[in-house]
Amino acid sequence: MKQIKNKTIIALLTISFLMSWSCTDLEEDVLDESLTGSGQSEAVSGSIAPAYGLLPQTFRHTRYFGLQLIPSDEAILPARGGDQWYDGGKFIEVHTHNITPSNGLVGETWDYLTTNISRTLLAIETLTPLAETDSEAASALYEMKALRAYLNMLMLDSWGLVFKKESAAETSEVLRGQEAIAYIKSEFLAVVDVINTDKGPGRMTQAAVWGFLAKLHLNAAVYRDPYGTPDFTTEDMNKVIEYTDNIINSGQFALSPEYFDLFNDDNHDNPELIFALDQRGILNNDHSRWAYWSMSGSLFPRPEYPDADGTDGPAITPDFYQTWVDAYGDTDPAEADARFYQKNVEVPEELKDLTGFSPQNDENRYICVAAEDFEIDRGILRGTPWGPRKDADGNFYTCDGGYRIYALGERREADMEYYVDHTLEIDFTANNGYASGYRVSKYQFSHTSDDGNNYSSVDLVLLRYAEIYMMRAEARLRNGDNAGALADVNTVRTSRTAREPVPEALTSINLDIMYRERGFEFYWEMSRRTDMIRFGHYEDSWTEKTDSNVNHRLFPVPQSAIDGASNTPGYLEQNPGY
Repeated sequence: MKQIKNKTIIALLTISFLMSWSCTDLEEDVLDESLTGSGQSEAVSGSIAPAYGLLPQTFRHTRYFGLQLIPSDEAILPARGGDQWYDGGKFIEVHTHNITPSNGLVGETWDYLTTNISRTLLAIETLTPLAETDSEAASALYEMKALRAYLNMLMLDSWGLVFKKESAAETSEVLRGQEAIAYIKSEFLAVVDVINTDKGPGRMTQAAVWGFLAKLHLNAAVYRDPYGTPDFTTEDMNKVIEYTDNIINSGQFALSPEYFDLFNDDNHDNPELIFALDQRGILNNDHSRWAYWSMSGSLFPRPEYPDADGTDGPAITPDFYQTWVDAYGDTDPAEADARFYQKNVEVPEELKDLTGFSPQNDENRYICVAAEDFEIDRGILRGTPWGPRKDADGNFYTCDGGYRIYALGERREADMEYYVDHTLEIDFTANNGYASGYRVSKYQFSHTSDDGNNYSSVDLVLLRYAEIYMMRAEARLRNGDNAGALADVNTVRTSRTAREPVPEALTSINLDIMYRERGFEFYWEMSRRTDMIRFGHYEDSWTEKTDSNVNHRLFPVPQSAIDGASNTPGYLEQNPGY
């Protein structure tokens, strides 16, 4: 009920934000935090908390995360079993690029992003007078300006527009193309030399601003002309190199030897993280949705929490999986690249063959593991996972000092007659069962989340050091410096040395390989859609998607937003193609 109430309030706030160009005060109820405080420090922290505190909700699986993931060739979400995750067809629309302006995934993401921007403006208005005499307030003010610029960059990336607004009493100005790029750039540059350098990945820092400036220039050719063929200028690419050089030369960051450590409970202190959603339990609105969304609904990932499970959401597309196969040929990707898979459940050889067995006759075919030692496999999951199993009363089967870990049975069948088996093929009709499709388990099921959905301690990664190298590599490549690009890509590829297999260094590089390597390093991290557009692959066909309309690179402006602005004709226009 609280969630429904919050969604209603958010929708109203969004309309308020869009309508507030005509002298309407930008006021909102803060849902999660207090803006009041007895001292100056509390006033400062109370101003920035609402803006940072909304981020985990903005980036939920059914908002920004899903809106970037599902339209790319990385993921597909059919109506499993005919109705599960159908949700009015919004995920099918987004995957096929046949999106209506009333699509719920688009609408919710817009609502939360614009509300998040409004919270930064509220903080800026509060902090600006305080900053004249207080250094702490000034520091917080710089963070809010940087966060506003970042959120506007996400608007530009998805809808091709930004909202420029310096006061709640002013009318928002809608900017597109070069004007939007110049505005975001000016916002970042205004704070980059004065913002903090040491507040960690949960806050906007100088390194984060440099990184987002690099990302802005890397995509500027697309942002200037979102429907044309990108013209990557030397000037833009030199700026990418300049800003990424600043970060690399700062010596503040390092690549993580274990790839999946980047997505674990304790990742806040991982030296690779530059900007992330801080979820260490401070704001009590943290979530594990990035971990549980793709996992089988029959999987219980944490023996100490019987309510934690998966939900059989999206799977990886066969097309994206094929990019790994094409790269490594006869070698299984799991045997060639540690980023593809991390085996955590050690099943004895004599138990691996499930021929002749089912959940109905395998009572003694289990391994015994203490709750705190159990971790599901990570990466791209194929076949039958292993995990705890419940008895008829809903209690986990136990063993001497631990829990029985079985091959996973399909628990939605009344008698659990067969094992879950994640197969490659998945589509909207012939292969849309609960188990269809290979799954992605990139984020750890947090040890602090008792239901697998909320109260995670895992920071959700938005910018990390590997991307700095990969952005510099692409800029060098587009500038004709193949050797420099190859060196940067290989720095990332060969850095995951904590366990075998360490990917071998490449011997050559071109744009196709660059695109492929970004897919391997950043899969399911919300960058694929943007990459596909920048590399000219968004109009390709994959799985159930055949649309090739370049107008669909941008999402439709939600009809609710256009209706809300209808009193001022021409103010908020629909994007072409919708």
